[in-house]
Amino acid sequence: MAKAKNILFIMFDQLRWDYLGCYGHPHLHTPNIDRLASMGVRFDRAYIQSPICGSSRMCFYTGRYAHSHGATWNTVPLKVGEQTLGDHLRKAGMGCWLVGKTHMEPDLEGMERLGLSRDTIIGARVAECGFDVFERDDGMRPEGPAGLYDPGGALKYSEYLSEKGYDSDNPWHDFANSGLDEDGNVLSGWFLRNSLLQANIAEDDSETPYLTRRGMAFMEQAGDEPWCMHLSYIKPHWPYIVPAPYHDMYGPEHVQAAQRSKAERENAHPVMDAFMKSRVSQAFARDEVRDAVIPVYMGLIKQIDDQMGVLFKWLEDTGRMDDTMIVLTSDHGDFLGDHWLGEKSFFYESSIRVPLIIYDPSPEADATRGTACDALVESIDLAPTFLDLAGGEPADHILEGESLLPILHGQKPDTEREAVFCEVDFTTNNEAVLLGASPDEAMVFMVATRRWKLIHFETGHRPMLFDLQTDPEELVDLGALPEHGDTIRKMYDLLGAWARRLSQRTTVSKKRLEEIRAEKADTGVMIGVWDENDVPARLTAKYTGRRARDMRQAE
Repeated sequence: MAKAKNILFIMFDQLRWDYLGCYGHPHLHTPNIDRLASMGVRFDRAYIQSPICGSSRMCFYTGRYAHSHGATWNTVPLKVGEQTLGDHLRKAGMGCWLVGKTHMEPDLEGMERLGLSRDTIIGARVAECGFDVFERDDGMRPEGPAGLYDPGGALKYSEYLSEKGYDSDNPWHDFANSGLDEDGNVLSGWFLRNSLLQANIAEDDSETPYLTRRGMAFMEQAGDEPWCMHLSYIKPHWPYIVPAPYHDMYGPEHVQAAQRSKAERENAHPVMDAFMKSRVSQAFARDEVRDAVIPVYMGLIKQIDDQMGVLFKWLEDTGRMDDTMIVLTSDHGDFLGDHWLGEKSFFYESSIRVPLIIYDPSPEADATRGTACDALVESIDLAPTFLDLAGGEPADHILEGESLLPILHGQKPDTEREAVFCEVDFTTNNEAVLLGASPDEAMVFMVATRRWKLIHFETGHRPMLFDLQTDPEELVDLGALPEHGDTIRKMYDLLGAWARRLSQRTTVSKKRLEEIRAEKADTGVMIGVWDENDVPARLTAKYTGRRARDMRQAE
């Protein structure tokens, strides 16, 4: 094997860490992803920094916490000036390209203020999260009374479907994400009762195979210059519907019991109670919904794994497997009824813990092939890892994660961190309305060590606390028990130290600040010096032995 010079950064949307064979799912066999794990390192405690698509992805792409980059929700723009993967990698001589989804919202007001046009290279990169775009496909084209959710969503894919004869003003919905009854009526995939239907599309034309081909198309024309390509899939994100043969591969007998208890619902924390009352949580509290949706969710993942087989074979046939690091992960998980919740916008493990598999073809990584690592890893670690591989110098005053390359190369077994952090801004959610929370109050923060997880609410409610060692399913909230007061204080100390970190001083490096400290004496500033003999002569050379005309008296 040769040394890796390229990076294939694969991300799936809403893929739970425990729904892969290599992570222990008893019914869902994923041999292709499992094989990648056998060739690289499987990280078993990888955590995202925000359990919502856009905000989580901005953490991956900037290498910074949401608290630092400020894009705390899907509709919150990433402010102009935030450096991203593309900025860091291009300095190191590596291109940075997008094929698929980012869910990035550009700071159009900031761009206009600075005179940045999307028609320029710089403006286009700022508007696309630092990527050069081969094809952006955010994969979402819902339409309601207010119009399209995302007018730019799935545009190229919709054009592809139209060219293939899928005749509709919204083929993304009518074919890729809906079924059909005997009379030709569209049965929308938005309605969960239709999940078990066969999507009305040839499997080869559905979203996952399409994006796989687009990724291979990029690599075919990429040439010999080093590149990082973000191949970012929309699935297994809702709508939960999949084409044959994946629509009926699994049934209710393959649905594992939800991680929940009656007690946690009956005695719910006030904030959790609001989340449990959401429409999607109420739906996934019902067994009929779980029995309809989860088998299809599994079918979507099975299709993903088959496409990984297609992709990996292509990489081997073209020789790319020998010079390309492959990183496979997800932006967050999916509750699927765990803890009486739907969606992902809270801090239980089924949402914030994600699969992370890294394959490095370099000989230095031979010692760790096929191993599992239980180090505490955060999504913000990927940006410095990629930069490290590219030979760049990680900007430690900007990037807040740490490179995983030393772990991959067997040089160290663990990261340096004691805890991981996550945050969610639920300002625009109905939960904020139910709680009467202002935009400043609708914030929740999590800090977790190997054993403990503390959740802090800016609404003023008491914290939640879980013992991950004795209660790995997080069913017993210890936050109200006085005997855990010391643990809560220690966890708050960790959260406080994290909150006080210098995250906004991004214009000057720590190294440069230390150099300035050393250089200050040579600038001629003599504050507090009694006479010239109190300091080395070289520092006062510009002030001694000088003569000047006496101007104190008028002529």
